[in-house]
Amino acid sequence: MNVKSIEKKGNETTIVVEIDKELMESGVNKAYMNDRKNIMIPGFRKGKAPRKMIESMYGAHVFYEDGLEEVFPEVYKYAVIDQDVKAVGRPNLTDMKIEDDGSVVITLTTEVYPEVTLGEYKGVEVEKAEASVTDEQVAAELDRMAQNVASTETVERAAEMGDTANIDFEGFDNGVPFDGGKGDNFDLKLGSGSFVPGFEEQVVGMAAGDEKDIDITFPEDYHKELAGKAVVFHVKCNKVTATNVPELDDEFAKDVSEFETLEELKSDIRAKALENAQKQIDSAFEQAAVEKAAENTVVDMPKGLIEAELDNQMERFAYQLQMSGYSAEQYAKMMGGDMNTMRNAFRPAAEKQAKINVTLEKIIEVEGITVSDEDVEKEYEAVAAQYSLELEKVKGMVPVEEIQTSLKTRAAVKVIVDNAKAVAPKAE
Repeated sequence: MNVKSIEKKGNETTIVVEIDKELMESGVNKAYMNDRKNIMIPGFRKGKAPRKMIESMYGAHVFYEDGLEEVFPEVYKYAVIDQDVKAVGRPNLTDMKIEDDGSVVITLTTEVYPEVTLGEYKGVEVEKAEASVTDEQVAAELDRMAQNVASTETVERAAEMGDTANIDFEGFDNGVPFDGGKGDNFDLKLGSGSFVPGFEEQVVGMAAGDEKDIDITFPEDYHKELAGKAVVFHVKCNKVTATNVPELDDEFAKDVSEFETLEELKSDIRAKALENAQKQIDSAFEQAAVEKAAENTVVDMPKGLIEAELDNQMERFAYQLQMSGYSAEQYAKMMGGDMNTMRNAFRPAAEKQAKINVTLEKIIEVEGITVSDEDVEKEYEAVAAQYSLELEKVKGMVPVEEIQTSLKTRAAVKVIVDNAKAVAPKAE
């Protein structure tokens, strides 16, 4: 092979390479052996026609495109990797010329990894709040714990706020039932706000066996068929259930925790809430610092890097949907669009993350960040412990290069965060 020319223009590089006759012939012959099983020539059994016969009928160069595909890995190594061309994705074949001597001259165009100029990445100023926990937050957690151990009983009285009313209901628009307006044996927690405003308040006062019509006007921002309409719900109360919430005292603390007093339980709730709040603040500070460092980076992003990151984000989201029992196509349709609509919705985030990625890679280079074999081994052990898998199985599943990249990236993030300057948030 012979690289005749390499021309770079912006983020695109054009490579002209000559493939010698012997290498091209080996690829063409492999293509013939693969393709002939699908070719029928009169006088020959399917898959048994000689190559010369096929070429005489379909053209002397009928196997050349497939032949080039056969030798492309070798061509790519020589014309791209060995020439230190940092290609983004697979190059495009833009021209192929077959010479009289049997050699082939091809032209490849490829996006290349961009020139990255770091801006300020050490000392960026980022807002960081002080972690705090209010008495109201502690009280809300205590209430949640009390609700979890609360008991229920059917009561023979009118429903009150906080009770659960089991009801049958049907909605009518000018005397005509409307879609989605009917339910039987529905347990409605009064005061939960789960029904249209005004509905639960009118169920208060009903006892088992009572029936009544409830007048409701739907909000203006309700879905268009019913937005702003005045309707009537016919409601029958089947049962009223009261919830008995325990007193928040020392006995309650003993029942729901390892603590002897309510004050000890409150202190533990506050400490854990403070720890969680600090983790969230630290995480937000890290993300903001990295984003600011990326904003300061000057780079002309290749489309290929953005599309690759977009593919990754779409794939991760599709996996999350799959875990919930949906496909990406179903979700896109539910949201009133299609896959292109959803992809475009992800694009701004992908563009931001792609720029973050190249920024971190440049920091790794500039800072001379490396990882040792010991670091890699510890990371494998951590992953194995996290997912309760055998160490050797994890090593078989996760390439060492992926572990190295992850560790280097984390180290680059740490450089940014450790040098970032925390400033008080601006008053709202």
